[in-house]
Amino acid sequence: MCNLYSMTKSREAAVAYTRAMRDRTGNQPPLPAIFPDQLAPVVRKDREGVREMVTMRWGFPPAGGGKRPVTNVRNLESPYWRGWLRDGFRCLVPATSFVEYTDAPPKVAHWYALGPDRPIFCFAGIWRPWEGMRGKEDDKHRLFAILTTDANALTRPVHAAAMPVMLTGDDLDVWMDGSEDDALNLARPFDPTRMSNVLTGPREDDGTLTGVVTADPQGTLL
Repeated sequence: MCNLYSMTKSREAAVAYTRAMRDRTGNQPPLPAIFPDQLAPVVRKDREGVREMVTMRWGFPPAGGGKRPVTNVRNLESPYWRGWLRDGFRCLVPATSFVEYTDAPPKVAHWYALGPDRPIFCFAGIWRPWEGMRGKEDDKHRLFAILTTDANALTRPVHAAAMPVMLTGDDLDVWMDGSEDDALNLARPFDPTRMSNVLTGPREDDGTLTGVVTADPQGTLL
């Protein structure tokens, strides 16, 4: 399960990487820590089928009257998700790293990326419009969730249950423009030889630190 990630590259880099034709995110700063229910840049198709980068809130409405937003899509056969897997509701979630926490306490954050320089990749996502109370806003919202799949050999020793579906290269076009079957075939573990555990410890990743980082009793990173 992924409930924390970063996106620290520029808006221009994200637009170029996802081949979005428009950027509607405004003055979006680097985001070293994106948590559930927060706003983040997401690339979707508009009504004309043109890719645009917009700001969305992370987490679908909770099923069954729960309180926490649903951030991860695991059971792709569930009726809760199937309607949103049509290509008009598939989206790309630009990222530079993501966290898996250790299964056993104490919970330690392990940040994974495509390399120490944190190049951009995307999560396979779905989005939906929704109206209601989120945070302090009772309004119309755009919400997104991230697909997950089986953990790979790199992430499994930390968190055995699942990892996010990561997309690079031509897979971005398949996810956005391909048939539903072709898109869902991308819901597989990412090649562990193409990624690394770049940082361990902090609850944010601005791309400047690597390795294991601990904190003193006052919370200062050492």
